[in-house]
Amino acid sequence: QVHLLESGGGLVQPGGSLELSCAASGSVFNVNVMGWYRQGPGDQRELVATIVTNGNTNYADSVKGRFTISRDNAQNTVYLQMNRLRPEDTGVYYCNYRARTVTTMKEYWGQGTQVTVSS
Repeated sequence: QVHLLESGGGLVQPGGSLELSCAASGSVFNVNVMGWYRQGPGDQRELVATIVTNGNTNYADSVKGRFTISRDNAQNTVYLQMNRLRPEDTGVYYCNYRARTVTTMKEYWGQGTQVTVSS
């Protein structure tokens, strides 16, 4: 019902930067939360950052001060600017969408994009 299209992953050296983007289409609610989660090798999927349509943000402690999440509500697109990247930032980054209905919370995921931080 909601489709998420991700882009921007790749290989970068430690200390470098990347920007991820995710565009939502379909039955997108006016109020929603979009964000990014990641899964490193052998790890569980974990929160990176989220942003509500009103602009409120939430960051994992490990990325705060280095990553910035933003969104364009007119385009239903969320961005993640990643600076001063570290090898431990390596993983598959998944775009996430959440919206509450009268009876339930709807959640959708992108297919993921690989981010590799290595020399």
